[in-house]
Amino acid sequence: MQMAPATRRVALTVHVVCSVGWIGAAAAYLVLAVAGATSREVLTVRAAWIGMQLTGWYAIVPLGCLAFLTGLVMSLCTPWGLLRHYWVLIAFLLTALALAVLLLHMPTVTRAADVARSTDAASAVTPGGDVVHPALGLVVLVVVATLNIQKPRDLTALGNARSPTRLGCQANNKSCQKHRLLKIDQGEERGCISGRPSAS
Repeated sequence: MQMAPATRRVALTVHVVCSVGWIGAAAAYLVLAVAGATSREVLTVRAAWIGMQLTGWYAIVPLGCLAFLTGLVMSLCTPWGLLRHYWVLIAFLLTALALAVLLLHMPTVTRAADVARSTDAASAVTPGGDVVHPALGLVVLVVVATLNIQKPRDLTALGNARSPTRLGCQANNKSCQKHRLLKIDQGEERGCISGRPSAS
Protein backbone atom coordinates (compact mmCIF):
# COMPACT_ATOMS: atom_id res chain seq x y z
CA MET A 1 0.00 0.00 0.00
CA GLN A 2 1.46 3.32 -1.10
CA MET A 3 0.37 6.83 -0.16
CA ALA A 4 -0.62 9.43 -2.69
CA PRO A 5 2.03 12.17 -2.90
CA ALA A 6 -0.20 14.79 -1.27
CA THR A 7 -1.14 12.44 1.58
CA ARG A 8 2.48 11.51 2.07
CA ARG A 9 3.51 15.16 2.37
CA VAL A 10 0.83 15.77 4.99
CA ALA A 11 1.86 12.69 6.98
CA LEU A 12 5.53 13.64 6.74
CA THR A 13 4.80 17.17 7.93
CA VAL A 14 2.82 15.92 10.92
CA HIS A 15 5.54 13.41 11.75
CA VAL A 16 8.34 15.97 11.63
CA VAL A 17 6.40 18.57 13.65
CA CYS A 18 5.44 16.04 16.33
CA SER A 19 8.94 14.55 16.52
CA VAL A 20 10.62 17.93 16.91
CA GLY A 21 7.93 19.02 19.37
CA TRP A 22 8.51 15.84 21.39
CA ILE A 23 12.21 16.67 21.69
CA GLY A 24 11.44 20.24 22.75
CA ALA A 25 8.88 19.15 25.34
CA ALA A 26 11.26 16.52 26.69
CA ALA A 27 13.96 19.18 27.05
CA ALA A 28 11.54 21.41 28.98
CA TYR A 29 10.62 18.46 31.20
CA LEU A 30 14.32 17.84 31.91
CA VAL A 31 14.81 21.48 32.91
CA LEU A 32 11.94 21.19 35.39
CA ALA A 33 13.34 17.94 36.79
CA VAL A 34 16.80 19.44 37.27
CA ALA A 35 15.33 22.56 38.88
CA GLY A 36 13.31 20.46 41.29
CA ALA A 37 16.24 18.20 42.10
CA THR A 38 18.71 20.98 42.83
CA SER A 39 16.48 23.52 44.53
CA ARG A 40 15.98 23.75 48.29
CA GLU A 41 12.96 25.97 47.95
CA VAL A 42 9.70 24.23 48.76
CA LEU A 43 7.73 26.24 46.23
CA THR A 44 10.22 25.48 43.47
CA VAL A 45 10.11 21.75 44.16
CA ARG A 46 6.32 21.74 44.23
CA ALA A 47 6.09 23.81 41.04
CA ALA A 48 8.60 21.52 39.32
CA TRP A 49 6.55 18.38 39.95
CA ILE A 50 3.31 20.04 38.95
CA GLY A 51 4.92 21.43 35.80
CA MET A 52 6.38 18.01 34.97
CA GLN A 53 2.96 16.44 35.28
CA LEU A 54 1.30 19.01 33.03
CA THR A 55 4.12 18.96 30.47
CA GLY A 56 4.16 15.18 30.44
CA TRP A 57 0.45 14.51 29.99
CA TYR A 58 -0.51 17.46 27.81
CA ALA A 59 2.58 17.86 25.63
CA ILE A 60 5.00 14.93 25.70
CA VAL A 61 2.48 12.07 25.65
CA PRO A 62 0.32 13.43 22.79
CA LEU A 63 3.35 14.42 20.72
CA GLY A 64 5.02 11.07 21.36
CA CYS A 65 1.91 9.10 20.36
CA LEU A 66 1.45 11.12 17.18
CA ALA A 67 5.14 10.83 16.27
CA PHE A 68 5.00 7.06 16.80
CA LEU A 69 1.80 6.55 14.81
CA THR A 70 2.79 8.79 11.90
CA GLY A 71 6.23 7.17 11.79
CA LEU A 72 4.61 3.74 11.61
CA VAL A 73 2.29 4.86 8.81
CA MET A 74 5.18 6.44 6.91
CA SER A 75 7.24 3.26 7.14
CA LEU A 76 4.43 0.96 6.06
CA CYS A 77 3.00 3.14 3.29
CA THR A 78 6.18 4.33 1.57
CA PRO A 79 8.96 2.47 -0.30
CA TRP A 80 11.12 2.57 2.84
CA GLY A 81 9.22 -0.22 4.56
CA LEU A 82 9.39 -1.06 8.25
CA LEU A 83 11.79 -4.01 8.00
CA ARG A 84 13.86 -3.20 4.93
CA HIS A 85 16.30 -0.65 6.33
CA TYR A 86 18.17 -0.90 9.61
CA TRP A 87 17.74 2.78 10.40
CA VAL A 88 13.95 2.59 10.02
CA LEU A 89 13.72 -0.50 12.21
CA ILE A 90 16.07 0.88 14.89
CA ALA A 91 14.29 4.25 14.94
CA PHE A 92 10.92 2.52 15.28
CA LEU A 93 12.09 0.29 18.14
CA LEU A 94 13.72 3.18 20.00
CA THR A 95 10.61 5.31 19.59
CA ALA A 96 8.40 2.47 20.84
CA LEU A 97 10.71 1.96 23.83
CA ALA A 98 10.76 5.65 24.70
CA LEU A 99 6.97 5.89 24.44
CA ALA A 100 6.44 2.76 26.56
CA VAL A 101 8.76 4.00 29.32
CA LEU A 102 7.04 7.38 29.22
CA LEU A 103 3.55 5.93 29.60
CA LEU A 104 4.68 3.65 32.44
CA HIS A 105 6.46 6.49 34.24
CA MET A 106 3.84 9.22 34.04
CA PRO A 107 1.53 7.75 36.73
CA THR A 108 4.45 8.06 39.17
CA VAL A 109 4.85 11.70 38.21
CA THR A 110 1.13 12.25 38.71
CA ARG A 111 1.24 10.78 42.21
CA ALA A 112 4.22 12.96 43.13
CA ALA A 113 2.48 16.04 41.72
CA ASP A 114 -0.61 15.24 43.80
CA VAL A 115 1.58 15.06 46.90
CA ALA A 116 3.21 18.35 45.96
CA ARG A 117 -0.18 20.03 45.73
CA SER A 118 -1.23 18.84 49.17
CA THR A 119 1.85 19.40 51.31
CA ASP A 120 4.38 22.08 52.16
CA ALA A 121 7.09 19.60 53.08
CA ALA A 122 9.86 19.68 50.51
CA SER A 123 11.08 16.28 51.67
CA ALA A 124 7.78 14.73 50.61
CA VAL A 125 8.55 15.25 46.94
CA THR A 126 12.17 14.77 45.99
CA PRO A 127 12.54 14.58 42.19
CA GLY A 128 16.22 13.69 42.14
CA GLY A 129 15.63 10.19 40.74
CA ASP A 130 13.38 11.53 38.02
CA VAL A 131 16.20 13.35 36.26
CA VAL A 132 17.47 10.08 34.82
CA HIS A 133 14.27 9.32 32.88
CA PRO A 134 14.02 12.58 30.91
CA ALA A 135 17.78 12.70 30.35
CA LEU A 136 17.92 9.22 28.84
CA GLY A 137 14.69 9.82 26.96
CA LEU A 138 16.08 12.97 25.40
CA VAL A 139 19.21 11.12 24.30
CA VAL A 140 17.07 8.43 22.66
CA LEU A 141 14.98 11.02 20.83
CA VAL A 142 18.10 12.78 19.53
CA VAL A 143 19.45 9.44 18.27
CA VAL A 144 16.15 8.75 16.48
CA ALA A 145 16.18 12.23 14.93
CA THR A 146 19.76 11.69 13.75
CA LEU A 147 18.82 8.40 12.11
CA ASN A 148 15.90 10.08 10.35
CA ILE A 149 18.14 12.82 9.02
CA GLN A 150 21.17 10.74 8.02
CA LYS A 151 19.22 7.71 6.71
CA PRO A 152 22.03 5.10 6.59
CA ARG A 153 21.62 2.92 3.50
CA ASP A 154 22.36 -0.44 5.11
CA LEU A 155 19.64 -2.99 4.33
CA THR A 156 18.33 -5.75 6.55
CA ALA A 157 18.29 -9.35 5.35
CA LEU A 158 14.69 -8.84 4.26
CA GLY A 159 15.63 -5.61 2.46
CA ASN A 160 18.47 -7.34 0.63
CA ALA A 161 16.21 -10.21 -0.37
CA ARG A 162 13.70 -7.78 -1.89
CA SER A 163 16.21 -5.40 -3.42
CA PRO A 164 15.64 -5.08 -7.20
CA THR A 165 19.37 -4.55 -7.79
CA ARG A 166 20.07 -7.85 -6.05
CA LEU A 167 17.36 -9.86 -7.73
CA GLY A 168 17.73 -8.28 -11.17
CA CYS A 169 14.81 -7.90 -13.54
CA GLN A 170 12.04 -10.47 -13.47
CA ALA A 171 11.98 -12.89 -16.39
CA ASN A 172 8.44 -11.98 -17.33
CA ASN A 173 9.26 -8.28 -17.61
CA LYS A 174 10.10 -8.08 -21.31
CA SER A 175 10.53 -4.32 -21.26
CA CYS A 176 13.41 -4.48 -18.81
CA GLN A 177 16.33 -4.34 -21.25
CA LYS A 178 18.22 -1.24 -20.21
CA HIS A 179 18.79 -0.72 -16.53
CA ARG A 180 19.43 2.40 -14.55
CA LEU A 181 19.18 3.42 -10.92
CA LEU A 182 15.87 4.94 -9.92
CA LYS A 183 16.06 7.49 -7.11
CA ILE A 184 13.24 7.25 -4.62
CA ASP A 185 12.84 9.90 -1.94
CA GLN A 186 15.87 11.89 -3.04
CA GLY A 187 18.07 8.89 -3.71
CA GLU A 188 17.66 6.94 -0.51
CA GLU A 189 16.46 3.73 -2.22
CA ARG A 190 17.52 2.31 -5.59
CA GLY A 191 15.71 0.01 -8.01
CA CYS A 192 15.97 -1.38 -11.51
CA ILE A 193 13.82 0.16 -14.24
CA SER A 194 13.91 0.18 -18.02
CA GLY A 195 14.00 2.91 -20.56
CA ARG A 196 16.37 5.60 -21.68
CA PRO A 197 18.57 7.39 -19.11
CA SER A 198 17.10 10.39 -17.39
CA ALA A 199 18.50 13.88 -17.74
CA SER A 200 19.96 13.64 -14.23
